[in-house]
Amino acid sequence: MQHTITPIATVHSPYKQKFGVARQPGLVPAAEVCIELEPAFSADSVRGLENFDYVWISFIFHDVLNEGWSPLVRPPRLGGKQKMGVFATRSPHRPNHLGLSLLKLERIETARPVRLYCSGADLLDGTPVVDIKPYIPFVEAKPDAAGGFAAAKPNELSVSWLPGCGAEHLTQAERDLIGQSIAQDPRPAYQDIPERVYAMDISAYGVKFQINGNNAVVLAVEKRGAE
Repeated sequence: MQHTITPIATVHSPYKQKFGVARQPGLVPAAEVCIELEPAFSADSVRGLENFDYVWISFIFHDVLNEGWSPLVRPPRLGGKQKMGVFATRSPHRPNHLGLSLLKLERIETARPVRLYCSGADLLDGTPVVDIKPYIPFVEAKPDAAGGFAAAKPNELSVSWLPGCGAEHLTQAERDLIGQSIAQDPRPAYQDIPERVYAMDISAYGVKFQINGNNAVVLAVEKRGAE
């Protein structure tokens, strides 16, 4: 018997392109998304969810649907050189292109369309959501479990802002979002070119930065679409 999965919601995210998206949920606390449910879902569908701090979001890696999948992938945490089985990773290049993120539930708007606001997100703008479930700590929290090659949180970059780069026009929330995202080092694992200028579209801004060693410098922050 065949089953069809139909999206129940769409993600509105500050991440407008794949480059720069946090590689795991929770690494960028300032990354807030709005998960907008389809009009068919009323407030009844989320009744009681406000009593939970975190939610599991099942989604589709929609931007890689045409890229296929491989039984072996190169996790960034291993420097992009060592191969692991796809089912031992969180790679988006999976047979069914399904993803799973644990996000902090900040608030819910119950007027149609119902909207969930979550932080610590690692979701691209426009991501289709196929399911939402509450996180239940007593059965799902396993702090002593082995974490394989991803047992420890990755080291973060130190981020500084070039004077006059445009950061003075940012709100603190925007500055936190950009800084925390760059601190995760969005470069491909194999790439270390200090003179290279990287460009990232995030929220309403185009951001340019360089990375040398463990230090990142924001060179320019410009409003997207500005002349």
